[in-house]
Amino acid sequence: MYDKESLSKLSEHKQNWEKNVLNKVLNKKPERKEKFFTGSNIEINGVYTGLDIQELDYSKDLGFPGEYPYTRGVYPTMYRGRLWTMRQYAGFGTAEESNKRYKYLLSQGQTGLSVAFDLPTQIGYDSDHPLSRGEVGKVGVAIDSLKDMEILFEGIPLDKVSTSMTINAPAAILLAMYIAIAEKQGITPDKLSGTIQNDILKEYIARGTYIFPPEQSMRLITDIFEFCSEHMPKWNTISISGYHIREAGATAVQEVAFTLANGIAYVEAAIKAGLSVDDFAPRLSFFFNAHNDLFEEVAKFRAARRLWAKIMKERFKAQDPKSMMLRFHTQTAGSTLTAQQPDNNIVRVTIQALAAVLGGTQSLHTNSRDEALALPSEDSVRIALRTQQIIAHESGVADTIDPLAGSYYVEFLTNTIEQKAKEYIDKIETLGGAPKAIEKGYIQQEIQNSAYSYQMEVEQGKRIVVGVNKFKIEEDPPKGLLKVDPSVGKLQEEKIKQLKATRDNLQVSKALQELKKCAETDKNLMPPIIKCVRAYCTLGEICDALRAVFGEYKAPINL
Repeated sequence: MYDKESLSKLSEHKQNWEKNVLNKVLNKKPERKEKFFTGSNIEINGVYTGLDIQELDYSKDLGFPGEYPYTRGVYPTMYRGRLWTMRQYAGFGTAEESNKRYKYLLSQGQTGLSVAFDLPTQIGYDSDHPLSRGEVGKVGVAIDSLKDMEILFEGIPLDKVSTSMTINAPAAILLAMYIAIAEKQGITPDKLSGTIQNDILKEYIARGTYIFPPEQSMRLITDIFEFCSEHMPKWNTISISGYHIREAGATAVQEVAFTLANGIAYVEAAIKAGLSVDDFAPRLSFFFNAHNDLFEEVAKFRAARRLWAKIMKERFKAQDPKSMMLRFHTQTAGSTLTAQQPDNNIVRVTIQALAAVLGGTQSLHTNSRDEALALPSEDSVRIALRTQQIIAHESGVADTIDPLAGSYYVEFLTNTIEQKAKEYIDKIETLGGAPKAIEKGYIQQEIQNSAYSYQMEVEQGKRIVVGVNKFKIEEDPPKGLLKVDPSVGKLQEEKIKQLKATRDNLQVSKALQELKKCAETDKNLMPPIIKCVRAYCTLGEICDALRAVFGEYKAPINL
C-alpha cells in the first residue's frame, strides 16, 4: 500500500511520462485527440501504475488462488494440477450421426462431451409435431425419447466421461433420460458427473426457447436442485449462462451483471423452496462467453469470481467455501465469427480461448472456423480442438497460476468491471430482482442498446472487423460445408411411430397421469418424470402433460 507522499510522486511521475510520450508520438502536439475504450466503454489510459489500482481500493482483495474471494482462481493449483476440460459442443441430425461425432472427438483427445439439441427438442416438441417441420436435426441432435438417448450414448461409458447438456425448458426430462441410460449401463446417479444448462431466465432475456411461465419454470429448476442434492452429488444442476446474453449484444460488464443477477434469483428461489444454501450452492456453475478483447475478457472472469464470492458470503451467508466458488465453462464467441474469410475465425478463436484460459476457466469449447456458414465440418472441429491442445501443451500459459495477476492494467480492468457490474446488480435489485427486471424489459433494453451501439460502430467504420468492413477480398463460395440430410425429419417420425407401436402404452398413460397429478401439488417432479422416461413416454408427451397443468408462456409484444 502506498502512503500519501508516494502516491503524490507516483501521480506526478505518471503525468510527466504520459506528457513526454505523447509529445514524441504526436510530433510535439500538446494533446492526443484519439481516445481508446474497451467494448464495455471503459476508457483506456496510455499507461497504468499502482495508483490506478489504489484509486479503486480493490487491491487488498487479490489474495491467493483457491482462497476467498477467488480472484485468482477457484483451485489452489489450477492447471498445474489438472488442465481444463476440453469439451467440444456437438450434435446434429440423428442420434446415430451424433454418436459417431462424439466417438471421433473422444478419439482426438476431447475430455468431456457437450450435447447440442435441435430446436424442437429445446422447446418440448417431438419430431413429428407440425411445428417441428424443417427444424429436425438442424441446429443439434433430435431427441424424442429414451430410445434416442440410448443410441446417442451407445458405447460411451457414462461413469468415465463428464457430459454437458445445453438444454433449458425441458432440462428435467433430458436429465431423467441421462439417469435412465446410466442405469442401463449399471451406473447409479451418484456416479454421474456433468452439467445441465437449466437456466430459464436468460431464455426470457435473450434466446426464447422457453415453454412454461416463469413461476412454473423456476419450480422445475428448484426441484432439480433438491433431487440432485440428494442423489447426484457430482452433477452441476445449473449452468447460469452469460453466453447467450453476450451473444445478444451485451457488453462484458453487462454479461457479468445480468448473469450474476440471474444467479441471485435462482439462489433466492431455492432458499424460498426450503433448501439450505450450502446444500445446493456448491453445484451451481456458470457459462460465459469469450470475446476478442483479450485483457477485458481475462479481467471479466476474475471480476465475476470475486463478485460472486462476496454475494454468496455476505448476502446469502454461505459457510461452505464451495458455495462461494464461481466455477464456469467458457465458449468462444459465435457472434464474432464471420462468413467472410472464414479462416480468420481460427485466429479469433485462438485469442478468445487464450482469454478463457488466462481467466481461469474450468472447461472450454472452441468454435469452428465455418460456423458462420454451416454446422462445423469434421476438419474444422479438429482444428478447434487442436487450438485448445496447443494452448495447453505448447504456449506455457498453463504452467503458472493466474499469470497476468499483478498487471496494473488487468487489475484496473478487474476492479472497474466488478464495480460497474455491481452498479447494474444494485439497479436490478431496486426493480425487484432479475425476474421483475426481465418482466419490465429493463435487461432486454440495456442489451438492445449495446447491440445497436456496436453495430453502428461497425457500419460507420469506427470498429474494424477484419474482412468485413476493412481488408476485404474477392472470395469463391466455400467448399466442404456440412449439410444435414433433409430426410432426418422423416427418419425421426418413423422412429416415433415404431416406438408407440411397441411400447406398453397402458404404462405410458399411467405415468403421464401420475406426472399431471404431481404437477398439481408441490411435490418434487423429478421422480414422476423419471418414471415417464423409463416407460418410453416421448419428450413431447411429457411436456404436454406439464403444459396441461402449467400452461405456456407467451412473450409480450411491445410495439
